[in-house]
Amino acid sequence: MTLIISKVFTYDTDAGNYIQAVEAADGQALEIGTRQAINYFVAGCKQDGIWSAIKASCILSGARTLAGALVPLAGTAPTNNGFIGLGTDYVRKTGLVGDGNTKLLNSNRNNNADPQNSKHLATYITVANTTSFGLPNLLGYQIDSGDFSGSQLFINPGGPTVSGKINSAASNSISGTALNFVGASRSISTEENVRALGLTKTTSSNSLSVVSGNIRVFAGGFGGSVGNYTNARLAFYSIGESLNLALLDARVSNLISAFAAAIP
Repeated sequence: MTLIISKVFTYDTDAGNYIQAVEAADGQALEIGTRQAINYFVAGCKQDGIWSAIKASCILSGARTLAGALVPLAGTAPTNNGFIGLGTDYVRKTGLVGDGNTKLLNSNRNNNADPQNSKHLATYITVANTTSFGLPNLLGYQIDSGDFSGSQLFINPGGPTVSGKINSAASNSISGTALNFVGASRSISTEENVRALGLTKTTSSNSLSVVSGNIRVFAGGFGGSVGNYTNARLAFYSIGESLNLALLDARVSNLISAFAAAIP
């Protein structure tokens, strides 16, 4: 008789709790490969030393339903303004698509929740923005049209460029059509980093006093006036303290690739 020994897959506690919450929202279990991709992502972020900096985040893909995709990986769940479900706005492999007009998520993470000189914004774009109105925001909040201080990831379609700023008025730009991982981070008062198209660019930029207001996803605007919507499709977002953007890029990119392989 041949003895067969099966290997039991052990889940990281945080990953396991998140997976259980997603499956409860979905009303159905995820594929083994999808579960494992999430586990490798969380465990990998911990191994890289960036997990604790992720304070508000959703994996806007992978789940079987939109409700599952809006379960927070970290922090508070976002408030959904206008998005509808699977097969319309939401696609499991590629995420949630904006309409460039009215649809957004309120992250419920205030821009002032993180230190003035320790903050990041990040997202993963699976389908590029095509709206040409204004400067479409992937994530953003700034105080008003006369004082441009705030934190944003945004697109200039005319460039095209992708830009970011963290608690500042000046932005840092990289030329090209924004696709895949995009992020901005500040760890000191005198400079900020933007990552896009596999490149990280550091620019001198003095930080300003932190403005108060919840970061929006798929839109920006000035204070209480929402605007600058994007119609990009996003599969992930993260807000929190400063971190290494290249490390987060690698982890998120592997996660989205693993979903593509695991989801029928």
